Amino acid sequence: MTTNRRRVAVVGAIAALSVGALAACGGAGGSGGSSSSAAKGTLYYLTQTSAKPEHLDPQRVYIGRDITNLSRLVYRQLVTFPDSADKTAGVTPVPDLATNTGTSSNGAKTWQFTLKDGVKWQDGKAITCDDLKYGASRVFAQSVIPGGPNYLVAYLNIPTNKDGSSIYAGPYDKSAANQAGQAAFDKAVTCNGNTITYDFKKPWPDFPLAIAALHMMDPYRQDKDQGDKSNYSVFSDGPYELQGTWNQNTGGTFVRNPNYDAATDSTTVRKALPNKIVFQVTSDAETIADRLIADTGNDKNAVTDRSVPSSRFSQLNSDSVKSRLTSVSSPYIDYLQMNMKRLSNPLVRQALYEATSPQAWIDAGGGSKAYLPAHSIVNPVVHGYQPNPAFNAPLSGDAAKAKQLLQQAGVKTPYPINFMYEKTTTADKQAAALKSSWEQAGFKVTLTGIDADNYYSTIQKPSNNGDLYWAGWGADWPSAITVTPPLFDGRINLTKTSSQNDYGQYNSPAFNKLVDEAQNASTLDAQTTALQKADAQLGKDYAYVPLENQVFNLLHGSNVTNYLQTPSSNGYPDLGGINVK
Repeated sequence: MTTNRRRVAVVGAIAALSVGALAACGGAGGSGGSSSSAAKGTLYYLTQTSAKPEHLDPQRVYIGRDITNLSRLVYRQLVTFPDSADKTAGVTPVPDLATNTGTSSNGAKTWQFTLKDGVKWQDGKAITCDDLKYGASRVFAQSVIPGGPNYLVAYLNIPTNKDGSSIYAGPYDKSAANQAGQAAFDKAVTCNGNTITYDFKKPWPDFPLAIAALHMMDPYRQDKDQGDKSNYSVFSDGPYELQGTWNQNTGGTFVRNPNYDAATDSTTVRKALPNKIVFQVTSDAETIADRLIADTGNDKNAVTDRSVPSSRFSQLNSDSVKSRLTSVSSPYIDYLQMNMKRLSNPLVRQALYEATSPQAWIDAGGGSKAYLPAHSIVNPVVHGYQPNPAFNAPLSGDAAKAKQLLQQAGVKTPYPINFMYEKTTTADKQAAALKSSWEQAGFKVTLTGIDADNYYSTIQKPSNNGDLYWAGWGADWPSAITVTPPLFDGRINLTKTSSQNDYGQYNSPAFNKLVDEAQNASTLDAQTTALQKADAQLGKDYAYVPLENQVFNLLHGSNVTNYLQTPSSNGYPDLGGINVK
């Protein structure tokens, strides 16, 4: 199903925890890395064509499944999350490349980390502070390598232009106009030997949590950087390296990295047990489910990120299958985002919300075994969650009220709308169900299903002709500061060439003011209050419509051992400890 495919990682999916408390935690990362004597055979990781990785570039990767997989296999971070199912330990940062979990000063506006000795790239060269600094600089090159998390743009102590955008355009722009930006970046991020210092314009008390949850602060070797052409390149500092190249249509194979030193790592993070991990891209979730239900050949050694489709639910009842099935509420919310430029009349947007039937979408996708209803874009496990007060229509929609609103709007009916969504067999059924509910209320609906390879790149173009878009999101760490601001703050998203994560081109001064209030809050309670008001503002503007919270029903092969879905793996299989017989 399309709703497994996400743009972000969710590290607090299983427990709603205090961000401030997490940021204050630290401690040693443990001793000893992977043991080759304990290594086993080949593990297979199955995914479907519509869910193949969009980015492998660390600064661009923004799908939760991919972030964790890459963390366990090839990319190490200053701090990271352990391979633990414990609800507290699983979302508590531990040292990785750094000697500790960081030291803050200046009211959490300044953070320092020191690299461990002996950490190396796959070619044997040492990882340096300059590599960390260069990696951070890439986050600002949104016009060259777009699509990744951009928190650093909002926080780093670099001046902004009149429109709120950063004066720094990243390391690729060598123009005279970017010289001042480069100088500002060089002042905000400094190296002293193996110690890197980050200077922020506002408090970032949970910065270690952000580092552990994302790859935006990862080191990157400048001599290996080819900008956009590096999208599927992997230059490893972890226990595995990519064998050959990644094939976007079929997948890739990861084998042992000979220059990885287990003594610099921890088995609480990466046991690195299989000798080889093969990622296979196959046609669809139905095929994957059939293979894992049959449990033959190499599929006995397989895991998957694909939830069992509703069409296969009847085959999950035998004891041999039940023992290999796990069901967990996912950390993601599926939602619809309105195009504020094309749907400029607020009464039309409200009518479209009233006409939407989340229940029809849920039923078409498999019912209550597959989904739970959503009442906000913020997942209920996130600290400070509350239902958005604007979204109080029946789950089946209210066609009569929608018709009244369209009449009040003074528009001609049936009112035409174009709904864009990521195309799969199930999504086609769900889109058709929404179309029916919308047309009963006075809309004329065009459905535009777009293949996964081009979906987000299409809806990120400001010139696209969509009125309404499907999307999915989860908190990058357990705070709404990682939900509504990155999705709806136009100042950090909107450019002439891309809408980034703000697909509907929403840019509200009232909302932005509340984001600023949250980002400058000195306490978690004050931050939470401002974020709750910000979500309420989005509801007043009908900027989005919440649909559902998917339930993950995941199968694995009978030879897979130590099968684990941890908080840090976003409910997907955690490759940090999984093995095969």
